[in-house]
Amino acid sequence: MGDDGRVPTLTDLVRDHTDLTDTDLEWLHALVSDWQLLADLSFADLLLWVPLRPGDDPSPGGAGGAGGAGDVGVDTSATVPGWVAIAQMRPTTGPTAYSGDLVGKVVRTGRRGLIDVAWREQRIVREGDPEWGSGIPVREESIPVRRGDKVLGVIQRSTNLSSARTPSRLELTYLQSASDLAQMISEGRFPAPGEEPNLVRSPRVGDGLIRLDRPGRVTYASPNAQSAFRRLGYPTDLVGESLGLVTTELCDTGEPLEEALSVILSGRAPREVEVEAHGSIMQLRTIPLVVGDDRIGAIVLCRDVTELRWRDRELMTKDATIREIHHRVKNNLQTVAALLRLQARRLRIPEGRAALDEAVRRVGSIAIVHETLSLTPDELIDFDDIADRVITMAGEVSTPETRVTPKRTGSFGVLPAEIATPLAMALTELLQNALEHGLSNRFGTLEVVAWRYGDGRAAHDPAVVDVWGEWPGGAAEGPNRPPEGPGGSGLADPAGPAGPASRPEEAGKRLVAVVVDDGVGLPADFDVESSNSLGLQIVRTLIVGELGGRLDFRARSGGGTEVVVDVPLDQHHRPGPPAR
Repeated sequence: MGDDGRVPTLTDLVRDHTDLTDTDLEWLHALVSDWQLLADLSFADLLLWVPLRPGDDPSPGGAGGAGGAGDVGVDTSATVPGWVAIAQMRPTTGPTAYSGDLVGKVVRTGRRGLIDVAWREQRIVREGDPEWGSGIPVREESIPVRRGDKVLGVIQRSTNLSSARTPSRLELTYLQSASDLAQMISEGRFPAPGEEPNLVRSPRVGDGLIRLDRPGRVTYASPNAQSAFRRLGYPTDLVGESLGLVTTELCDTGEPLEEALSVILSGRAPREVEVEAHGSIMQLRTIPLVVGDDRIGAIVLCRDVTELRWRDRELMTKDATIREIHHRVKNNLQTVAALLRLQARRLRIPEGRAALDEAVRRVGSIAIVHETLSLTPDELIDFDDIADRVITMAGEVSTPETRVTPKRTGSFGVLPAEIATPLAMALTELLQNALEHGLSNRFGTLEVVAWRYGDGRAAHDPAVVDVWGEWPGGAAEGPNRPPEGPGGSGLADPAGPAGPASRPEEAGKRLVAVVVDDGVGLPADFDVESSNSLGLQIVRTLIVGELGGRLDFRARSGGGTEVVVDVPLDQHHRPGPPAR
């Protein structure tokens, strides 16, 4: 563990202790991402050692780390002062030899004799009697890791021999395959350059293994592999059959097949494919075995993924259905808005027409959210796009005498649908209220300022504050200074009983949105709780009641009004009437 308490990654260890290049590091990452295969085939633990850079001190207290009691002196004939372990893997097919975590351990040259020999002679080293250091017999082997003409490090392969017995044919096939893979690693042929398997879901050794000879005929198929092919519709033993031809015939349903399928499953190319037949789906991964410039055969890993793919398809169908529902809701809302607009045109009473126009805007703001949800694969929305559309809609319906162009500063970020829908409607009401009452028949500025604070602070947003009450009177400077309001005077001090950080139980991820105008300001006797305005009652019900947030109307320094909306992002909202 590092001085900062953080466990070092493979990248950290390589960059802190070695002279390996970025290209070398990429090769090691590719190897480590796929070496579970070697550990399982070997029934052994794997530990990857790389040489310390010249000049590093592997002694206790030195820059390299701890060597431990019993370390011998640095071998002056060696090319490196010591070794650092940068990765470790345990087998899933057998007992582990090392229960502890050895990543980050640093040892002197000479402490691990087989590693030194493998590095110096650039060959796999299997000499030596079993070690009994931990109370169990452990057979040690060392495999040099090569990239091109360069040896990057050495893999220590440690096999726990406490449960040794006469190996079965499956175990002998595993061990032979492991030996071939180890030889490929020492020759720089594994991992295959350019191969990028889907390792999160790739077949594992225990899922099913097939061993092919050079022409692509099956020489061994594990019981799980045989079972997987039976589910595809092949009832007999695979041994002796051409895997490529068998699989192609099974999948010949009249649908077009991948042209290279037969080539891949004959062991000539490293690829992953999926085949489907008789209602079953199987994933196969082919690993050609090339030793000494000669292709000797291949390993094919297979896995029955029928249930997994059916679940994936069900989820895709469900997601598509949800998006279609949102699309239809949006269409229906737009139809309702059009009917209300048509009805408003027929009314002769100005008050009735104005009420219907307000209803059209409210329905339109909800339709915008559903339209966005119909285009996303989940229930998360980039609210900045919705806010911009709501702001634009408010500007378009403002009277020509007002001549106000609303704008947005800061970022709302990504919000779940349960917050986005009420917030969009509340924002519509606040903007319309500012245009009708604060900026009626006059020039002015209307701005929506948004940011997050607490654990949900948006680090990319220069308008971020940690705690709202820390910048009274514009005292804060630098990246934590809040955005200035219209005219550059800054927002009024939000500290006080309504401030976001006033109650410890409400700490956490929160979103603040402030609607600021430089209009006529609030009436002297204004009280949002006793106001009979339908729009303000809607806003209060949505923000306080549905989202569990806070709403504050206040006079802006320099004239005008600012309405502060503060909602939690990481709590279950408590729907209900707003508290009085």
